[in-house]
Amino acid sequence: MRPSIICALLLLKVSFGDACASGQFTETGRCCSLCPSGFGVEVKCGKEDTKCTPCPQGTFSSSEGLGPCLPCAKCPPSVPMVASCSATQDTQCECDNGYFFLSNYGLCAPCSKCNRGEGVIQECGPQGNTQCQICGLGTFSEEHLSTKPCQPCAQCSDSEVEIRACMPNSDTLCMDRKLHILSRPPLDGPDGTRDSPRWPDEGESSPSPGTPKFTLHDEGGSNNILAYVSVLAAVVLGLLLYVAYKCWRSCKQKRALSKARAAELGTSPEGEKLQSDSGVFLDSHSLQDNQPSKGTKRDSKQDNRLYINLPPHRQEEVERLLQEGGGQGWRQLGAALGYEPEQLDLFGRGEAPAHTLVSNWAQKEGSTLGLLCSALARIERPDVVTVLNCPTQGVSVV
Repeated sequence: MRPSIICALLLLKVSFGDACASGQFTETGRCCSLCPSGFGVEVKCGKEDTKCTPCPQGTFSSSEGLGPCLPCAKCPPSVPMVASCSATQDTQCECDNGYFFLSNYGLCAPCSKCNRGEGVIQECGPQGNTQCQICGLGTFSEEHLSTKPCQPCAQCSDSEVEIRACMPNSDTLCMDRKLHILSRPPLDGPDGTRDSPRWPDEGESSPSPGTPKFTLHDEGGSNNILAYVSVLAAVVLGLLLYVAYKCWRSCKQKRALSKARAAELGTSPEGEKLQSDSGVFLDSHSLQDNQPSKGTKRDSKQDNRLYINLPPHRQEEVERLLQEGGGQGWRQLGAALGYEPEQLDLFGRGEAPAHTLVSNWAQKEGSTLGLLCSALARIERPDVVTVLNCPTQGVSVV
């Protein structure tokens, strides 16, 4: 058969709606058949039509197609199996909530969420990952990461004018005809339909009870405006006071840090207190524990290396020793570093309070090994000091 005749036959089939489901044709112009579920392609479509064969044990084909049977997946040792593999369905494994079984890699992967303008058409579960679809005509989804289907668009009432039509990523926007106030239609009523808002007719002084909107132009609206302005002024004043307090506290912290640096150099008078970034105080006498007594030849230089620059394995060892320290553990170290009991109680609510304490302190300016070793010496933890590898001439263990 000539190529021109084959092309003419194909055009006739498409023109009269006899479209080919597989999208492939034999050399004679016949539509290639799809293999049904549970069957795979044995001989590809070409000179003759597709030849299918049943999927052997250990393989499956879950939908019609022109591909081979796929190998069955295996659940990981810690994941229970919901359904075994069959010729038409892959193995189904029961992952935790928020996860689905990724058969290609044999592991549980986190479920996807639909973007704004999309809705869920298949929830995440044993059957696979979340499947999303762009919201069609008359539906929308405003959530950025959603696990819900598209919601039906609202309809403006007779007393409202539509300002913006419903789009896949936003609901209908309406404006009242009389009061000129933008509004959103209220949520669904108890019978599953959207309640139309009732607005005051001419002669009424205020909206009826239960009205979901309010106005600024009805009788007594001037009083409402004064109330709103007063509330706004109070909020602005509160913000200004808060900013002033933060500036005052920041200046105080900078002065305290300057005194801390002076104390490390041995120039601060004994008994002076330092204030850290978290608002807690350190006794500068603890900084002078590393200072040599008169008449000795010990080196007075502190270790000015930052704790955060230590290798990760040494930080983990320090946290482990403090976590297991019991009566001389992380809580006593926190007190020695100047943390308040309320802050330590807050750290204690987590799974690794020692890690939380040390990580919080390490972020502060001036968190040197010298200060940390001095605090450890005061709570009699020479084992942790040894791990930190502090200079012995800079730490005196009482």
